[in-house]
Amino acid sequence: MKGLKGVIGRVRGWRRGWHERSKLERIDLYTRVTLCSITWFFAVSWGLLPLGDALDEGPVAITLAGAFLAANIAQSVLSNRNVALAFDAYRGTAPFPPGRLRLPTALQVLMTGLLVALAAVGGVQEEGLVLLVLDLPVAFGIPYVLLVPVRRFLLQSAAFTAAVLALLAAVGVPGGLLFGAFVSLVVVVLLVLVSARPSVWSLSVMWQAEEARDMQARLAVAEERLRFGRDMHDVLGRNLSVIALKSELAVELAQRGNPAAMDQMVEVQRIARASQQEVRDVVRGYREADLPTELMGAQGVLQAAGISVTVEGADGPAGIGAPAAVQAALGWVVRETATNVLRHGDPRHCWIRLARTRDAVVLEVENDGAGATRPLGGADGDDGGGSGLAGLRVRLGALGGSLSAGAVGDDLFRVTATVPLTARPDTNGRLAPSPEPSAAPSVLPEER
Repeated sequence: MKGLKGVIGRVRGWRRGWHERSKLERIDLYTRVTLCSITWFFAVSWGLLPLGDALDEGPVAITLAGAFLAANIAQSVLSNRNVALAFDAYRGTAPFPPGRLRLPTALQVLMTGLLVALAAVGGVQEEGLVLLVLDLPVAFGIPYVLLVPVRRFLLQSAAFTAAVLALLAAVGVPGGLLFGAFVSLVVVVLLVLVSARPSVWSLSVMWQAEEARDMQARLAVAEERLRFGRDMHDVLGRNLSVIALKSELAVELAQRGNPAAMDQMVEVQRIARASQQEVRDVVRGYREADLPTELMGAQGVLQAAGISVTVEGADGPAGIGAPAAVQAALGWVVRETATNVLRHGDPRHCWIRLARTRDAVVLEVENDGAGATRPLGGADGDDGGGSGLAGLRVRLGALGGSLSAGAVGDDLFRVTATVPLTARPDTNGRLAPSPEPSAAPSVLPEER
């Protein structure tokens, strides 16, 4: 029973891991598994079935067939282990260790010799020899074709084909079978080439596009940081220069015993306090969420990441006509949900909708390609939607609003925020709901 539960848990873990991957990661995994599966498909079909003829040809043929099967299995295992490294080498993300080709090369030579020996002792029938030749270069060729240029691969394959045919002819294989072996080698070389190289090339192009999209998003964030840095420089640069000059003047006046030094230090104190307030204003403006600004920022960042954005209702009474406190609360929702779309999903389109009811404003942020995202809030306070959404839930709850998030259909994820029109900032400038006669006042957690 425990073993069955363990298997079920492992299957669920694989399924969860599959859904947590982005679309590109799924394509990457699918391509790798497909190439690895081709190796084993040939090994257990064309590479195994013909060896049954050796059972009737005596101990020498049986030994040679068993050795060929063992070498074929070892070659397939090494091929699967080298595919991932060959992928990385083809994409240029990591070099392929040259030493990892020594054992596969030795096994390829061994398998070729065993095949020729089987043909010499009559261990395989006519059709079986053609099938074994068809299987011979597959396991070695799939990772190798990703490591060398196409021209070099074709030239080396031609030399390998000539060597195999010459050896088979030397042991007395008739001309008809030699022609069949030639056709098999040509077919399998082209099959390896067209199945591996185009697949990995297209995958590499998609990864480059994904990296470019991520870089665009990073540049958008860096642009915002530069803007904030310029604002801080403009605020502090002039005032700090004045403070430095007046401090030097105060020192000189104090050394001379001039009572005006005290007036200069009072002025320094006033400028320092004014600078402190200006810095607070800049930081408050940077941290406060203004709905129109956040909508523009979210649209710009998502579009920079290659996601098309549709905004509905922002220019109507639901957007501009809402009270400032409501717009600020919804601005936080737009900021956090846009971040979640970039981090946790792989969407192509995002819809942002604002609507106003009689006593509340409703904001919906919906995106496709996020079916694997878990809904917000689970049992016992489990936050399936991430700490950011959980913080928004607390923030809106203090305003008498609500926040819900979850999958809609197979490939859509929607966040819905509702804020009452009675929400207003408290005396500290933070958002708070209007006082209700029967409700105790709520206190929001401090800003992070």
